[in-house]
Amino acid sequence: MFKKSRRKIVAAIMSILVLLWVGTLGVIYASSYFEMKHQNEQMLEAHAEMYTINQSVSDFPSFRPRPDGNRDFNHKFNPESPRFQLSTFYSVAVSYDGEILEVKNGMSTIHTDEELVSLTESIIKSGRNNGTENNLAFYKTDKDGYTLVSFMDNTVINESAMTLFRYTLIFGGVALVLFFFLSMYLAKRIVNPLEESYQKQKQFISDAGHELKTPVSVVNANAELLSREIGENQWLQNIQYENERMGMLVGQLLDLARTENVTPQMDHIDFSRLVAGEALPFESVAFEKGLTLNTNITSNIGVIGNSTQLKQIVSILLDNAIRHSKEKGEIWITLTKEHGVAKLSVINKGEEIPTEHREKIFERFYRVDTARNDDKHYGLGLAIAKAITTSHKGNIEAHCFDRFVEFKVQIPAV
Repeated sequence: MFKKSRRKIVAAIMSILVLLWVGTLGVIYASSYFEMKHQNEQMLEAHAEMYTINQSVSDFPSFRPRPDGNRDFNHKFNPESPRFQLSTFYSVAVSYDGEILEVKNGMSTIHTDEELVSLTESIIKSGRNNGTENNLAFYKTDKDGYTLVSFMDNTVINESAMTLFRYTLIFGGVALVLFFFLSMYLAKRIVNPLEESYQKQKQFISDAGHELKTPVSVVNANAELLSREIGENQWLQNIQYENERMGMLVGQLLDLARTENVTPQMDHIDFSRLVAGEALPFESVAFEKGLTLNTNITSNIGVIGNSTQLKQIVSILLDNAIRHSKEKGEIWITLTKEHGVAKLSVINKGEEIPTEHREKIFERFYRVDTARNDDKHYGLGLAIAKAITTSHKGNIEAHCFDRFVEFKVQIPAV
């Protein structure tokens, strides 16, 4: 139980850290990307506005100016800025008939004129006005009588960004590993006081049960002797009745303490035979209350467990089903094996257990409605059943459907 709590605390801490880390990185890199994209567009717009074609128009018969003249640009980027001056630009001017008017490639040996021309033709064909291709940010615009596609090389910026991203992932991963061990330490510090308190509670139950066992036996013996001397007496009967209740409570406390604190001897057990044998005496108990007990037990299902404790689970669940069944109803006990797991199910028709109580009913002294419980049961039976199931590396659950209540126990089979 406490190991599960530690895992949940570690999972919660790590989930929060991962979400914060991923969210922070996402915001930083997304904002950086959009800022860089916006600046690239402004720089390319400024470059396109300042661009002038060097060749004579007469050298290109197909080159015809547009009737509406040059398009005005109102760029917001300062061409005198160091970033603009240090950036590498390429440009390709294309006539409206598709003829290449000019390619400005500078002294670059990274991209050939043919590559720029091919990329320009692809961009014009796609109809896009801006974007990125092969680490080149581009911007397409209409100049006075021709189309200009401007490029800006982002290779250095992209490589720097990828290097930064890579080291961020590396150091972030290392930090998360360190935080993982730190969260394990914190989870242990958080859970340890609860575990110590729980252990003290279990020890108290065990000590109290053993301490009460002797006086209960003495009171019972003296009450028996006194009844032989004075005969029937109302006050003596009350003493015997309450002493009997106390004896049952002490017995259940000792059973719970023994189950939780003592590792039982485990043997290979024919679980099918054990369930069938334990269910047999309850047929007459059910019959006396006008109930019918139906059994459906698959044969030859074996488990590694303690026979005494497994019998106790069956008797607890059947006793619980009989006590909470409606009159003239039916009870079903089934045992099957699926995927290497022995599944024991006890179903009775009765009042539905509210959803918020289905986990709590396996806690000590917990009862859904104390007004409807008889005074010989103290809410320890299901707690004992859960403790036994846990010691056998299994689990127990309560389900409700169509006015039926089912308790299902699952234990690894062999």
